[in-house]
Amino acid sequence: MKSYLLYLILLISIGSKAQNCNKLPQAFSSYAQAMLLVKSSTFQIKESANTSGSSWMTSAKYYSCDGYSGYFIYTTNRGYEYIHKGVPINVWRGLKNASSKGSYYDDYLKGNYQLPLE
Repeated sequence: MKSYLLYLILLISIGSKAQNCNKLPQAFSSYAQAMLLVKSSTFQIKESANTSGSSWMTSAKYYSCDGYSGYFIYTTNRGYEYIHKGVPINVWRGLKNASSKGSYYDDYLKGNYQLPLE
């Protein structure tokens, strides 16, 4: 209930206007706040990967302000959503082109590019 209320307050405070990605905070108060702010911001690069061949990753998206690094958000087959910050675009492209998204994630992303929380 508390996270739902926080989400609702953030949604109302942001309104329908997308914010510029350069104005995103360096650290977030929660993962829910990070997801909401990243997804509602405008980015130079906003891409998705085809995850249909993955046994556990159901979606993968990448958002970059500068074309060098950005946010990586993925969803699991259990409906959980995770976010990484500072992912280099070449790592994203590697995941996007990998024959096994899960193996690539385990080798290059898992445990790296943590999202800073306040």
